[in-house]
Amino acid sequence: MTRTENILVVNPGSTTTKIALFVGDRQERAEVIRHPTEMLQRFVHVWEQYGPRLEAVLVWASAHVQEVSAVVGLGGLFRPLHGGTYLVNEKMLADARANLQGEHPSNLGCAMADAIARQHGCDAFVVDPVSVDELEPLARYSGHPAIQRSSLSHALNIHAAAQRAARELSIPLSSSRFVIAHLGGGISVAPVRGGNIIDVNDASSDGPFSPERTGGLPLQQFITLCFSGKYNERELRTLVRGKGGLVAYLGTNSALEVEERIARGDTKARETYEAMAYQISKEIGAMTAVLAGGVQAIVLTGGLASSSVLVGWITERVNFIGPVLVYPGEDEMRSLARGALRVLRGEMKALEY
Repeated sequence: MTRTENILVVNPGSTTTKIALFVGDRQERAEVIRHPTEMLQRFVHVWEQYGPRLEAVLVWASAHVQEVSAVVGLGGLFRPLHGGTYLVNEKMLADARANLQGEHPSNLGCAMADAIARQHGCDAFVVDPVSVDELEPLARYSGHPAIQRSSLSHALNIHAAAQRAARELSIPLSSSRFVIAHLGGGISVAPVRGGNIIDVNDASSDGPFSPERTGGLPLQQFITLCFSGKYNERELRTLVRGKGGLVAYLGTNSALEVEERIARGDTKARETYEAMAYQISKEIGAMTAVLAGGVQAIVLTGGLASSSVLVGWITERVNFIGPVLVYPGEDEMRSLARGALRVLRGEMKALEY
């Protein structure tokens, strides 16, 4: 294997930064750097975490990596763009630092990749960032012209799951029709036609509730809450994303803990967890209508797809639509590496942001 296929992958999450070295398609070594809660709580804004996170990654890289020909980072909430592998440039870095479509740890990915790449004299990339927007015109209507629906989703994993499902079912990706549900700390449910995400709920404020997020809320009641005087703007944003969902109902974001409580006979835990499955199933049904039927498979992926209880409840409600494929986990690191590898091998050109 040549030096031209040594790829370093950086993936910043809410409390961790994942880092891995790939040689071609093979992961050579990896680490999950866990950032202490007391450190993260010192920072009000996500970009204040950049220095300590980058330093931790550089320490790991100096100990385990010698030659690198590409660095790829998780892509963030940039301007809307089509899926693919993008070369990190100054425009992307500026939009990430401005938190163009919201504040999220994924915004740090391109800057961390760029800093490491500069040390190694190679290119930095992002692959299928959160702001991938392949929505069709009708999907953009919100109900009022002052607000337009936009696409912010777990696009990296959704695209990877669509490609995997097409391969396993021996269907050309270009003619495939799937409903894919990424089940994690946030939940994205998307109709994927021909490999494109033609609609999707905004996982930060719409769709099913999740371990940490409220999903869509009854609007009139939420407006009343906004003007109740009990919360400032930042507290309301945290209520919706961070302190909603299972956290609000049960005091935990751990599906494993919820399942343990269910096993001990906790009826509230069972009903809440089943309600989340119920809402996910409703969203899958709605996205089936977007495809006007003809769904070749429903794909459940992400960390919560490891929950046999949750997957079982969802499957009971949606398997009349089509076969249910389950791909637990997200395999984001490999998906990022493969996006960069396709460019290094000349199979595709990097897109310009």
